[in-house]
Amino acid sequence: DRTELPIKAPWYPPITALDARDVKAPPVFEVTAPKDAPNVVVILLDDLGFGGTSAAGGVIETPHFDKLASQGLLYNQFHTTALCSPTRQALKTGRNHHSANQAKIAEVATSFPGATGMLPNDVASIGEILRLNGYSTAAFGKWHETAVWEISPSGPFTRWPNYQGFDEFYGFLGGETNQWAPAVYHNLNRVETPDDPGYHFMNDMATRSIEWMRFQQALTPDKPFFVYFAPGAVHAPHHVPKSYIDKQKGRFDEGWDVIRERIFEQQKKLGVIPPDTKLAAKPEDIKDWRDLSDKEKKLFARQAEVFAAYLDMADHETGRVIQAIEDMGELDNTLIFYIAGDNGTSAEGVMNGLYNEMTYFNNEPKGSDVDFMLQHYDNWGDPSTYPHMAAGWAVAFDAPFTWTKQVASNYGGTRNAMVTHWPNRIKAKGELRSQWHHVIDVVPTILEAAGLPQPRIVNGTPQRPIEGVSMLYSWDYPKAPGRHQIQYFEMFGNRGIYFDGWFAGTVHIKPWGKVENRFPEDIWELYHVREDFSMSTNLAEKHPEILAKLQEVFISEAVKYNVLPLDDRRQELFNPQLAGRPDLMFGRDSLTLYEGMHGLLENDFINIKNTSFEIIADVESGKQPVNGVIIAQGGRFGGWSLYVKDGTPIFMYNYLGIDRPAATANAKLPTGKATVKVDFVYDGGKPGSGGTATLSINGDSVGSVKIARTEFAIFSADETAGVGVDAETTVSEDYDRAASRFTGKINKVTINLK
Repeated sequence: DRTELPIKAPWYPPITALDARDVKAPPVFEVTAPKDAPNVVVILLDDLGFGGTSAAGGVIETPHFDKLASQGLLYNQFHTTALCSPTRQALKTGRNHHSANQAKIAEVATSFPGATGMLPNDVASIGEILRLNGYSTAAFGKWHETAVWEISPSGPFTRWPNYQGFDEFYGFLGGETNQWAPAVYHNLNRVETPDDPGYHFMNDMATRSIEWMRFQQALTPDKPFFVYFAPGAVHAPHHVPKSYIDKQKGRFDEGWDVIRERIFEQQKKLGVIPPDTKLAAKPEDIKDWRDLSDKEKKLFARQAEVFAAYLDMADHETGRVIQAIEDMGELDNTLIFYIAGDNGTSAEGVMNGLYNEMTYFNNEPKGSDVDFMLQHYDNWGDPSTYPHMAAGWAVAFDAPFTWTKQVASNYGGTRNAMVTHWPNRIKAKGELRSQWHHVIDVVPTILEAAGLPQPRIVNGTPQRPIEGVSMLYSWDYPKAPGRHQIQYFEMFGNRGIYFDGWFAGTVHIKPWGKVENRFPEDIWELYHVREDFSMSTNLAEKHPEILAKLQEVFISEAVKYNVLPLDDRRQELFNPQLAGRPDLMFGRDSLTLYEGMHGLLENDFINIKNTSFEIIADVESGKQPVNGVIIAQGGRFGGWSLYVKDGTPIFMYNYLGIDRPAATANAKLPTGKATVKVDFVYDGGKPGSGGTATLSINGDSVGSVKIARTEFAIFSADETAGVGVDAETTVSEDYDRAASRFTGKINKVTINLK
């Protein structure tokens, strides 16, 4: 009975024979997948909109996406949730993101039902369902589904990939990572990636995927595999080798208006959109390219070159994985979903783009200053930057729609090109499918293709019904009526409803803006999307009765799926106390760590921001001067470090990579035991104010420094804290990662808040 998982072993009556030679042993019970069940590969790119791939009319070549489209089916009305974590949970569970408790990204979970960030036990993932039905399972790349307070060496691990059905995991758990120096986990363990100028995570994860599949096929060739392959590309930071960037030189000098028009015309030429489609108006906040200064044009064109290079690399590395499947002779029997984005293209680089994305979260205006960013023009995308691009490009790559990522009330935020490929079953090649579908439809499609029922019970817990519908019917019948008739959308108060060819929605908050209205004051729009592909003509005034009906449907769906109450808070929700979610450090004013404890994310570490604090380190030195890090948090783009250079203690505060004030001791560490202390006195006032750091050895003051500004919100999205080492990128340029290891002994380090 495959409706109850795990499948129960058959019962055999007790054996009464005394001698094993006198009786036949029953067969060993093994769970096997159904006969002819295919391998399954789900590829999910990040932050790429509908007009991103060349198969969907984009100007950036994606030959491997295009090749699958030419040999399979391209869906031009496939939808996501408008944001990272919610799309990923919906994709892997077949339920709406609020049903999976993932209203928004994992970092801003609250205690409201539908928004806790904690996948409930009655919503099993496709990984677990396939694993319990005889598949080998693996996930590579971005996860972004685990509650942030559960990502620590103490767990719990129940919502980590290995406990969500994946035998193998190699990737990062957060929403983004430095591609040159990533925060990588292999299963439950942090791993140190090579400190090598040629290293890039996109290449690494593809290689790891290929190696795993080869092992799996070599050892268990009769067992199908399921691979979830989720690159960090093209989410910020846009990190990519120079060889890819050079290929894009000059390709975006015409600007985002011309590029947007070109994508739109190519979409019509390819037949990806209906010939009578109109190009929807762009947001009024996005300037016309012709009105920009020469400096702005130069910088913004460079940003697009790097973005395009990143997509080029992602498609190339994804192509290596697909080629490996073909080389193993398994491509014909592999069902592939290649989804070009988990939402629309990101406009979170705001109007000018960002040299260091962390400057945005800390409200540092220099980070988006054109003259300042031009100083990094030649290095844009390399390890010295942590960049994002201007919002105008997001609008262009989301053509033919108006809006972008975060805007769940417009297809610019939710429509993504998707290819389905399975030669053994899908006989149509290079055809378009225009049935309206949603990311929650992938799981039921996989189950039907594999000949598996939806399970009633998984690991002892009755399951709530899958909320998506299978797309398999559309494979053989291009004109078949769509079966996904109703779908709500909601993100930060941006909300919409699709119902039988109509769409109603309201833009409550712009990706680059602030809340301007209370929810009842929002102005709704109405589109007949069966006739108006791009949502170009608002029919709200012409058909108020239809709008009113759809608004009623939205409320009904919102109540049904735990969407209410609406919550438009953004910055505030990064604070766990305001959000009402658990926090490992809540109520604590002291933390003691020991040598070897590292890889601690900001949610695992005591919060020293916007307050006075002290660091007390008990260390030991030999006769030779010691070197290395005593304790550090963050890295190149923001953080702090207490370290020793040739026996001299130094405390450095790295303000967003812009300023690095340091207190350098006027004395060296003595031989033997010593106590090194940093006393930081916060100036007070508004968040992010400065302070004075005083350094002492065994109670004697040996140096101080005035720190003009501090980071009030976040040091890093993925850089960690550690004792005895500065992992990932380094806070100080006085040492590299290898040289950051402390050469003496650290007995303990205590941080006290004051």
